[in-house]
Amino acid sequence: MLKWLWRWTWRVIAGAGALLVAYELWILGHIGYWVNHNPPSSAFMEQRLEALQERRPEAQLRHQWTPYPRISMHLKRAIIAAEDAKFLDHEGFDWEGIQKAYEKNLKKGRIVAGGSTISQQLAKNLFLSGRRTPWRKGQEAVITLMLEQTMSKRRILEIYLNVIEWGNGVFGAEAAARHYFGVTAATLSAEQAARLAAMVPNPRYFDRRPDSPYLARRTASILARMNSAVVPDSSVASR
Repeated sequence: MLKWLWRWTWRVIAGAGALLVAYELWILGHIGYWVNHNPPSSAFMEQRLEALQERRPEAQLRHQWTPYPRISMHLKRAIIAAEDAKFLDHEGFDWEGIQKAYEKNLKKGRIVAGGSTISQQLAKNLFLSGRRTPWRKGQEAVITLMLEQTMSKRRILEIYLNVIEWGNGVFGAEAAARHYFGVTAATLSAEQAARLAAMVPNPRYFDRRPDSPYLARRTASILARMNSAVVPDSSVASR
Protein backbone atom coordinates (compact mmCIF):
# COMPACT_ATOMS: atom_id res chain seq x y z
CA MET A 1 0.00 0.00 0.00
CA LEU A 2 2.78 2.43 0.97
CA LYS A 3 4.71 1.66 -2.21
CA TRP A 4 1.60 2.31 -4.31
CA LEU A 5 1.02 5.63 -2.50
CA TRP A 6 4.59 6.80 -3.11
CA ARG A 7 4.36 5.86 -6.78
CA TRP A 8 1.23 7.92 -7.29
CA THR A 9 2.61 10.81 -5.25
CA TRP A 10 5.62 11.03 -7.52
CA ARG A 11 3.41 10.79 -10.58
CA VAL A 12 1.36 13.72 -9.35
CA ILE A 13 4.51 15.74 -8.62
CA ALA A 14 5.96 14.90 -12.03
CA GLY A 15 2.69 15.83 -13.73
CA ALA A 16 2.52 19.15 -11.89
CA GLY A 17 6.14 19.85 -12.82
CA ALA A 18 5.43 19.10 -16.47
CA LEU A 19 2.45 21.47 -16.44
CA LEU A 20 4.56 24.20 -14.85
CA VAL A 21 7.29 23.80 -17.46
CA ALA A 22 4.68 23.88 -20.23
CA TYR A 23 3.20 27.08 -18.78
CA GLU A 24 6.60 28.77 -18.58
CA LEU A 25 7.36 27.75 -22.17
CA TRP A 26 3.97 29.14 -23.23
CA ILE A 27 4.89 32.49 -21.65
CA LEU A 28 8.38 32.46 -23.17
CA GLY A 29 6.88 31.68 -26.58
CA HIS A 30 4.61 34.73 -26.34
CA ILE A 31 7.48 36.96 -25.27
CA GLY A 32 9.61 35.73 -28.15
CA TYR A 33 6.77 36.38 -30.61
CA TRP A 34 6.19 39.86 -29.21
CA VAL A 35 9.77 40.87 -29.91
CA ASN A 36 8.60 41.63 -33.47
CA HIS A 37 4.79 41.57 -33.14
CA ASN A 38 2.57 43.80 -31.03
CA PRO A 39 0.46 42.18 -28.29
CA PRO A 40 -3.19 42.96 -29.06
CA SER A 41 -4.11 42.97 -25.38
CA SER A 42 -2.84 41.97 -21.93
CA ALA A 43 -4.13 39.93 -18.99
CA PHE A 44 -4.87 43.13 -17.07
CA MET A 45 -6.69 44.73 -20.01
CA GLU A 46 -8.88 41.64 -20.32
CA GLN A 47 -9.68 41.72 -16.60
CA ARG A 48 -10.63 45.39 -16.73
CA LEU A 49 -12.81 44.86 -19.81
CA GLU A 50 -14.61 42.00 -18.07
CA ALA A 51 -15.21 44.19 -15.00
CA LEU A 52 -16.53 47.06 -17.13
CA GLN A 53 -18.84 44.78 -19.11
CA GLU A 54 -20.34 43.35 -15.94
CA ARG A 55 -21.85 46.80 -15.33
CA ARG A 56 -22.23 47.82 -18.98
CA PRO A 57 -22.25 44.93 -21.48
CA GLU A 58 -21.46 47.19 -24.46
CA ALA A 59 -18.37 48.71 -22.79
CA GLN A 60 -15.08 48.68 -24.73
CA LEU A 61 -11.56 49.70 -23.83
CA ARG A 62 -10.00 52.80 -25.35
CA HIS A 63 -6.71 51.59 -26.77
CA GLN A 64 -4.69 52.24 -29.92
CA TRP A 65 -1.18 50.93 -30.53
CA THR A 66 1.42 53.59 -31.30
CA PRO A 67 4.97 52.74 -32.45
CA TYR A 68 7.84 53.85 -30.25
CA PRO A 69 9.12 56.67 -32.54
CA ARG A 70 5.62 58.22 -32.56
CA ILE A 71 5.43 58.53 -28.77
CA SER A 72 6.60 61.85 -27.36
CA MET A 73 10.13 61.86 -25.98
CA HIS A 74 8.69 63.90 -23.13
CA LEU A 75 6.49 60.97 -22.12
CA LYS A 76 9.35 58.48 -22.32
CA ARG A 77 11.46 60.71 -20.08
CA ALA A 78 8.58 61.33 -17.69
CA ILE A 79 7.76 57.64 -17.28
CA ILE A 80 11.38 56.69 -16.61
CA ALA A 81 11.82 59.62 -14.19
CA ALA A 82 8.65 58.63 -12.33
CA GLU A 83 8.71 54.85 -12.42
CA ASP A 84 12.24 53.53 -12.99
CA ALA A 85 15.17 55.96 -13.07
CA LYS A 86 17.66 53.09 -13.44
CA PHE A 87 15.76 51.42 -16.28
CA LEU A 88 18.73 51.27 -18.66
CA ASP A 89 21.15 50.12 -15.97
CA HIS A 90 19.42 47.20 -14.23
CA GLU A 91 18.56 43.74 -15.54
CA GLY A 92 14.96 43.75 -14.39
CA PHE A 93 15.22 44.54 -10.68
CA ASP A 94 16.24 47.70 -8.84
CA TRP A 95 17.41 46.18 -5.56
CA GLU A 96 18.14 49.56 -3.99
CA GLY A 97 14.67 50.77 -4.89
CA ILE A 98 13.10 47.62 -3.46
CA GLN A 99 15.01 48.10 -0.19
CA LYS A 100 13.95 51.75 0.08
CA ALA A 101 10.30 50.84 -0.59
CA TYR A 102 10.46 48.10 2.05
CA GLU A 103 11.88 50.48 4.65
CA LYS A 104 9.29 53.16 3.82
CA ASN A 105 6.41 50.68 4.06
CA LEU A 106 7.80 49.30 7.33
CA LYS A 107 8.00 52.80 8.80
CA LYS A 108 4.44 53.65 7.74
CA GLY A 109 3.06 50.27 8.79
CA ARG A 110 1.33 49.81 5.44
CA ILE A 111 2.14 49.66 1.73
CA VAL A 112 2.74 53.22 0.56
CA ALA A 113 5.56 52.63 -1.92
CA GLY A 114 6.53 50.01 -4.45
CA GLY A 115 9.92 49.14 -5.83
CA SER A 116 8.77 47.53 -9.07
CA THR A 117 10.69 48.37 -12.22
CA ILE A 118 9.10 49.00 -15.61
CA SER A 119 10.01 45.43 -16.59
CA GLN A 120 8.31 44.01 -13.49
CA GLN A 121 5.19 46.09 -14.09
CA LEU A 122 5.06 44.92 -17.70
CA ALA A 123 5.45 41.27 -16.64
CA LYS A 124 2.51 41.63 -14.28
CA ASN A 125 0.29 43.50 -16.75
CA LEU A 126 0.90 41.13 -19.66
CA PHE A 127 0.36 37.82 -17.92
CA LEU A 128 -0.80 37.96 -14.29
CA SER A 129 -3.85 38.75 -12.19
CA GLY A 130 -4.03 41.66 -9.78
CA ARG A 131 -4.15 39.41 -6.71
CA ARG A 132 -1.16 39.75 -4.38
CA THR A 133 0.10 36.25 -3.63
CA PRO A 134 3.58 34.77 -3.05
CA TRP A 135 3.13 32.66 -6.20
CA ARG A 136 2.34 35.75 -8.27
CA LYS A 137 5.39 37.63 -7.07
CA GLY A 138 7.59 34.64 -7.86
CA GLN A 139 6.06 34.25 -11.31
CA GLU A 140 6.43 37.98 -11.89
CA ALA A 141 10.17 37.65 -11.21
CA VAL A 142 10.50 34.76 -13.67
CA ILE A 143 8.63 36.65 -16.41
CA THR A 144 10.71 39.77 -15.72
CA LEU A 145 13.89 37.78 -16.34
CA MET A 146 12.39 36.38 -19.56
CA LEU A 147 11.54 39.88 -20.79
CA GLU A 148 14.98 41.26 -19.98
CA GLN A 149 16.80 38.37 -21.65
CA THR A 150 14.59 38.28 -24.75
CA MET A 151 13.70 41.90 -25.50
CA SER A 152 15.66 45.12 -25.87
CA LYS A 153 15.03 47.90 -23.36
CA ARG A 154 13.50 49.88 -26.20
CA ARG A 155 10.96 47.15 -26.93
CA ILE A 156 10.11 46.68 -23.24
CA LEU A 157 9.40 50.40 -22.90
CA GLU A 158 7.45 50.48 -26.18
CA ILE A 159 5.11 47.70 -25.06
CA TYR A 160 4.81 49.18 -21.56
CA LEU A 161 3.74 52.57 -22.92
CA ASN A 162 1.12 50.88 -25.08
CA VAL A 163 -0.52 48.58 -22.52
CA ILE A 164 -0.50 50.29 -19.13
CA GLU A 165 -3.73 51.63 -17.67
CA TRP A 166 -4.26 55.40 -17.71
CA GLY A 167 -7.85 55.73 -16.58
CA ASN A 168 -11.17 53.92 -16.43
CA GLY A 169 -11.00 51.80 -19.58
CA VAL A 170 -8.12 53.90 -20.97
CA PHE A 171 -4.99 51.97 -21.96
CA GLY A 172 -1.81 53.07 -23.66
CA ALA A 173 -0.21 56.42 -24.45
CA GLU A 174 -2.30 57.23 -27.53
CA ALA A 175 -5.66 56.73 -25.82
CA ALA A 176 -4.44 58.62 -22.74
CA ALA A 177 -3.21 61.60 -24.75
CA ARG A 178 -6.50 61.85 -26.61
CA HIS A 179 -8.65 61.25 -23.51
CA TYR A 180 -7.03 63.86 -21.28
CA PHE A 181 -5.63 66.45 -23.68
CA GLY A 182 -7.20 65.90 -27.11
CA VAL A 183 -3.77 65.44 -28.73
CA THR A 184 -1.78 62.52 -30.12
CA ALA A 185 0.89 60.69 -28.14
CA ALA A 186 3.50 62.21 -30.46
CA THR A 187 2.57 65.81 -29.60
CA LEU A 188 2.36 65.62 -25.81
CA SER A 189 4.08 68.54 -24.13
CA ALA A 190 6.51 68.12 -21.25
CA GLU A 191 3.90 69.17 -18.68
CA GLN A 192 1.23 66.90 -20.16
CA ALA A 193 3.66 63.98 -20.18
CA ALA A 194 4.63 64.62 -16.55
CA ARG A 195 0.97 64.65 -15.57
CA LEU A 196 0.33 61.34 -17.30
CA ALA A 197 3.37 59.82 -15.59
CA ALA A 198 2.12 61.08 -12.24
CA MET A 199 -1.16 59.22 -12.78
CA VAL A 200 0.37 55.79 -13.38
CA PRO A 201 0.29 54.46 -9.78
CA ASN A 202 -3.48 55.09 -9.44
CA PRO A 203 -4.93 56.06 -12.84
CA ARG A 204 -8.62 55.41 -12.20
CA TYR A 205 -8.52 57.51 -9.03
CA PHE A 206 -6.90 60.47 -10.79
CA ASP A 207 -9.22 60.05 -13.78
CA ARG A 208 -12.06 60.82 -11.37
CA ARG A 209 -10.11 63.50 -9.45
CA PRO A 210 -8.14 65.54 -12.02
CA ASP A 211 -7.88 68.48 -9.60
CA SER A 212 -6.10 66.47 -6.90
CA PRO A 213 -3.45 68.62 -5.14
CA TYR A 214 -1.23 65.54 -4.85
CA LEU A 215 -1.40 65.01 -8.61
CA ALA A 216 -0.31 68.61 -9.18
CA ARG A 217 2.63 68.25 -6.77
CA ARG A 218 3.67 64.92 -8.24
CA THR A 219 3.50 66.37 -11.77
CA ALA A 220 5.78 69.24 -10.80
CA SER A 221 8.26 66.85 -9.17
CA ILE A 222 8.45 64.65 -12.27
CA LEU A 223 8.73 67.67 -14.56
CA ALA A 224 11.77 68.84 -12.60
CA ARG A 225 13.52 65.47 -13.04
CA MET A 226 12.63 64.64 -16.63
CA ASN A 227 15.67 66.18 -18.32
CA SER A 228 18.01 63.86 -16.43
CA ALA A 229 16.11 60.71 -17.48
CA VAL A 230 17.92 58.53 -20.05
CA VAL A 231 15.69 56.67 -22.51
CA PRO A 232 16.35 53.96 -25.11
CA ASP A 233 17.13 55.40 -28.53
CA SER A 234 14.13 55.98 -30.78
CA SER A 235 15.76 54.80 -33.99
CA VAL A 236 17.57 51.61 -33.01
CA ALA A 237 16.77 48.64 -30.80
CA SER A 238 19.29 49.20 -28.00
CA ARG A 239 19.78 46.96 -25.00
